[in-house]
Amino acid sequence: MRNLAQLKKQVNDWNTLFSEVDDLAEFTKLCISEEDSSMFESITDDLLMVRTKSERLELDLFLSGEYDNRNAILTLHAGAGGVDSQDWAEMLLRMYSRWSNSAGNTIEILESSPGDEAGIKSATLQIKGDNAYGYLKAEKGVHRLVRLSPYDSDHARHTSFALVEVVPEVEEGVDIEVDTDDLRIDVFKAGGAGGQSVQKNSTAIRITHIPTGIKVSCQNERSQHQNKVIAMRILVSRLADLQRIQREKHISEIKGKHVSAEWGNQIRSYVLHPYKLVKDHRTGEETADADGVLDGDIDQFIRSYLTSTVG
Repeated sequence: MRNLAQLKKQVNDWNTLFSEVDDLAEFTKLCISEEDSSMFESITDDLLMVRTKSERLELDLFLSGEYDNRNAILTLHAGAGGVDSQDWAEMLLRMYSRWSNSAGNTIEILESSPGDEAGIKSATLQIKGDNAYGYLKAEKGVHRLVRLSPYDSDHARHTSFALVEVVPEVEEGVDIEVDTDDLRIDVFKAGGAGGQSVQKNSTAIRITHIPTGIKVSCQNERSQHQNKVIAMRILVSRLADLQRIQREKHISEIKGKHVSAEWGNQIRSYVLHPYKLVKDHRTGEETADADGVLDGDIDQFIRSYLTSTVG
């Protein structure tokens, strides 16, 4: 039923686009025949909107993976670089939030750990929308920032790193089964800003999957049960992604080629000083509009990655 609904929506989206193109063409012809130039700006705006929509629908055609049409669970980790990297992780959180909003997705912060002075040490987001995982899988890996540090009194140039992990949201018991005997569940008090905001009850949950060592935690909700449900959702998704990686690794080894996607692989650099440039090291895609990218305009990098992996 999920696949059927997805296919129906895809057909409806294309039919809507065709209708919009026909209407725009007829309106343009009418303006030309009547030599009316007053609507030029409106036609240009409509044409840009149609082009953006067609590019997004075209990109959807590259998403044929098993979980591409699922929601995504995206986790950010600040890397080497201290407070600068924690600030960089928060900048990436803002970038993905803005991209999600522009794509019509909804975003929910499932877990976050604030930095010591600024930014975040880590955060886990649930991004709901059509093909959310299919798009965001292009963002997996290490992201590198080069800039003049606002936290350095000498305003020296600093290099910061953050790791982006993306897994598809899966259903427990449907996509993967988890043996409760394999789990260790720890309960602790959620951290707070002090005063009345400090939790007096132990509501935060940490779940460890003993066979794999995968750990997840949630402390955002006031209910221990809600935190446990969210933590299990994250755990199941990560276990499913681990299975997928192991399958792909086996296939790659048979083919004689294996490309690691672990922490050591830097996928993209964002240079803000001494010049502005964002470059994806996997595809060679680059732009000087670093501000636009950090405001969420990352479609060109997603497109270049997805098209480069076809076949």
